[in-house]
Amino acid sequence: MIVTRCLFTSCASCVSSGAAAGPRLNNNQLYKFSYTTEVLVDRARGSKEGSAGYKFSSDVNVNLVWRDQSNKDDQLIQLAISNLRIEPVSPRSEKKNILHGSTTESILGKNKLAALTKPFLVHLKNGKAKAFYSYRSEPATVKNLKRGLASLLQVQLSTGKVVENDVSGRCTVEYKAVKGQVTRTKNLETCKTEEAGFTTHSKVLGVSRKSSSVTVFTLENGFIRSAEAEETHSLAVNARRSVAAKVSQSLKLVGTEAGPLEAAGKDAAAVVKSIDAKLAAMICVLIPSPLLLRSASKTSLPQVVDAVTSSQTSESLDAMLEFLNFTDAKGLVLQERFLYACGFASHPNERMLQALLDISKGKIGSTDIKESVVIIMGALVHKLCQKGGCNLPIVEQVKKMILNAPDSTTVESEVQMYLLALKNSLLPEAIPIFTKYAESEVGAYNTIALTALQRYDVNLMTSEVKQTVNRVYHQNRRIYEKNVRAAAADVILSSNPTYMEVKNLLLSIGNLPHEMNKYMLSKIQDILRFQMPASKVLGQAMKDMISCNYNRFAKVGSSSAFSGFMAQSPDLTSTYSLDILYSGSGILRRSNMNIFGATNEAMLHGLQVAIEAQGLETLIAATPDEGEEDLESFAGMSALLFDIQLRPVTFFKGYSDLMSKMFSMTGDPINVVKGLILLSDHSEVIQLQSGLKASAEFQGGLAIDISGGMEISLWYRESKTSVNNRAALVVTGNVTVDMDFLRAGVEVSFDTEASLDFITTVQFSEYPFLVCLQMDKSTFPVSEYLTKYESLPSGKSVVSRKGRKTLIPGSEFPLHQENSNMCKRVFDSNW
Repeated sequence: MIVTRCLFTSCASCVSSGAAAGPRLNNNQLYKFSYTTEVLVDRARGSKEGSAGYKFSSDVNVNLVWRDQSNKDDQLIQLAISNLRIEPVSPRSEKKNILHGSTTESILGKNKLAALTKPFLVHLKNGKAKAFYSYRSEPATVKNLKRGLASLLQVQLSTGKVVENDVSGRCTVEYKAVKGQVTRTKNLETCKTEEAGFTTHSKVLGVSRKSSSVTVFTLENGFIRSAEAEETHSLAVNARRSVAAKVSQSLKLVGTEAGPLEAAGKDAAAVVKSIDAKLAAMICVLIPSPLLLRSASKTSLPQVVDAVTSSQTSESLDAMLEFLNFTDAKGLVLQERFLYACGFASHPNERMLQALLDISKGKIGSTDIKESVVIIMGALVHKLCQKGGCNLPIVEQVKKMILNAPDSTTVESEVQMYLLALKNSLLPEAIPIFTKYAESEVGAYNTIALTALQRYDVNLMTSEVKQTVNRVYHQNRRIYEKNVRAAAADVILSSNPTYMEVKNLLLSIGNLPHEMNKYMLSKIQDILRFQMPASKVLGQAMKDMISCNYNRFAKVGSSSAFSGFMAQSPDLTSTYSLDILYSGSGILRRSNMNIFGATNEAMLHGLQVAIEAQGLETLIAATPDEGEEDLESFAGMSALLFDIQLRPVTFFKGYSDLMSKMFSMTGDPINVVKGLILLSDHSEVIQLQSGLKASAEFQGGLAIDISGGMEISLWYRESKTSVNNRAALVVTGNVTVDMDFLRAGVEVSFDTEASLDFITTVQFSEYPFLVCLQMDKSTFPVSEYLTKYESLPSGKSVVSRKGRKTLIPGSEFPLHQENSNMCKRVFDSNW
C-alpha cells in the first residue's frame, strides 16, 4: 500500500475582490510555509514506527511575482525552499540510523542542495498550473520535488469535472465546492504518464492496484486556509494479498508576512525572462527515469533458455532466435522450452507472435516442434486479445490462419494441431468450428472440440451449440466412443443446463455401457455433493421418480468422478477433481485430473493432466464396448497448465508399437513439461503528489516438472498409471522510493515447493474389477519473509529481515468411501 498525506494550511486570511476561479495571492505579501514530506514503506498493516523511510522538512517562501491586470486569476508565483532537513521517518537507535552523523549537504551533495534551494516559478491561471519554470541543468530528482510542491497550489473554486496536468500526470479531477470548502478527487486510474510499465493480464496470477487521491480545501475570503490531502496506492498479488507495501507522506504550510511588490510586464513569459533568462518553461508532469533490469541466473542451458525468453525484451527474443536452430531435430528440448516460455509469457507483444509465425512458415526439423509452435501461437493470440490487441495486424493474420486451417488439410495430426491452437485462443469465432468437429467421425476431433467448448463463457453457449452437444451425448446421429459422450456430458452439465437437458441425462442412465452408467451416476452425485452450479436444476429433476429411482442409481462399476478442496484461504481457494472412466473390460479409457484456483473475481485452470487409452481389449481377449470395436491401439497423455493447452504426448500408437513397448515398458514417467515459468510479472512507477516516485515490481516464478506413465502386466492382469507433479513457487514484491541520494524500500516474499502424485491401480482378473485411486501430497515447507531497507550511495545501509517457515504435513487427499474399500482389497491381495 502506498499512502501520501499532504497538509496545506495558511494561518492568515487574504482578501480578494471579484469572483475568483482559483486561489489568489496578495501583492506585497510573503507566504511562509513549513514543508514536510514523510516516506514510509512497509506491509499494508505496518505501523509508522516499524516502517523503513525518511522525512524531509524545510521552509518554503511563496510570493506573487506578476498578475495580469485584466484577469486577477492569471498569476506568476515564486517558490523558494530553504533550511532543508532529512531525518528518519521515526525515532531510531544510532545503530539503525543510516543518517546519524550526516548533514543535509553530505547526503544530497553540494550541487543538488544548491539546485533544490534555488527559487523557481509557477504560472497559475484560473487555479491551474499552466507552466513550471526552472533550470534545465537541474537534476531530475530536484525538478520533480519542485513539481510536487507546485502541484499543491492547483485548485478551482467551483464544482465540476476537469482534466488537469500535475505531478501525477494528465488526470481526470472532480471538484465539489460547498460552503467555503472544496473537495478535489483525482481519479488516479485515468492518469496518463510517459512512464513505461507492464503487468500480467490475469485476475488470479496478476497484480492489482487500487488508488485514490482526495484533497479537502478550506477557504476563507477566496484563499486557501487549509488543505488536507490523502493519496493511497495499494498493490497486491491477487492470489496472495498479504504481499503489499505502504508509502506515507505529509505536507504542512503556515504563515504570511510583508513581501516584495509584483513586477510589471505584458505577460508571464516576458516577466520570467526579465527575472532570469536561464529559467525555462517545463511540463508539470514528472520526468521519466529508467527501470531496473535484473540479470538472470545461468546455472544450466535449459534454465537460461527459460530465463532469457521470460524477460520478454526485443533483445532477448533476438538472442533466442539466433541461438536456436529449428531445422535441427536434435534441438527439440531447448526449442520446446523456448516455445513454452513464450506461451507462459506474462506480457507478450506482437513481435513474439510474429516470430512464431515466421518459424511456422520455415523448415522445422521435428514434427513435435511444429505442433508446439502452432499450439502456442493460439495461446499468444488469446493473451494479446486479453490486453486489447485483438485487432493488431499480426493477430488478425494468425487468427485467420488458425480459423481456416482445420478444413485445409486431411492429415489427422495437423487437424488436431490447429484445433488445439484454437482451443488455446478462446476466440468466439472458433465456436462454430468446434461445434462442427464435435460431430466428426474422428474421436480425437470430438474430444478436443468438446473440451474446448467447455472452456468458453457460458453466455456464448448458443442453442445451436447446446443442441449439437446433446446430439453427441444421446447419439442421435451416430455411435460415439464413451470418452466422447462423457466429454459431451461435462459440457452440458457446466453450461447452465435446462430442466429437460438434465432430465434426459438422468433418463439415459441404465441404457449406457456398464462403466459409463457408473461414471454418470458418480458425476451427478459429485455435482450435488460439491454444490456446483448445476446442482439446483439437478435437484429439481431428481424429484421425478421416473428419472430418479433405485433401478438407475444402483448401477455397479469402477468408474468415478470426485471433487474436493486442496486449500482454502481468504484470498484463494484451490480445488481438485478426479474423473476416471474405464472400458467394460477393466482397462483405463480416460483419466482426468484437474486443479483450479479461484479468487473472489476469477478462476484459473491451474492444471489438467488427462491420460487416454483405447483399443487394448485384444491384450486380454476382451470384447470392446459399442462404437469402439475398430479403434487403433493407443495410449497418451495431454496436459493443460495455467489455462494453456500443451502438446499431447504419445506412449504408443498402433498394435506393433504397443507390442514392441509392452516388454520394455517400465512404468517410468514420460516428461510432459519441465521448465521455469514466469507466472506473473508486474512493473510500474507510481508518481506521488509530492514529486517522489515509488517503483513497484512483483514477480512470481514457478519451476515445474510434470510427467506421467503407464504400465500393463498381462501376467498379473494389472495396469497402473501415474501422474507426477513437482513444483517450486517463489513470489516477491518490492516497492522502493529512490531519490538518488537516499533509498528506502520493502520486499515481501513467499516461497514453497511441493509434489503431488496421482496413481491408479487396476486389477482386471475378475469383474467387477478392482480399482484403487491414490492422490498424495508430500510434506512441504512454506516460507514468508519481510525485508525493509534504507541505504545511501556511500554504501551505508540498514536492513531488517523477518521471516517464518511453516511445515505443511503430507497427506492423501480424500476420495469416496467406495474407493477406500477397494484400495484395501487391492493392497491386501498384493500382500
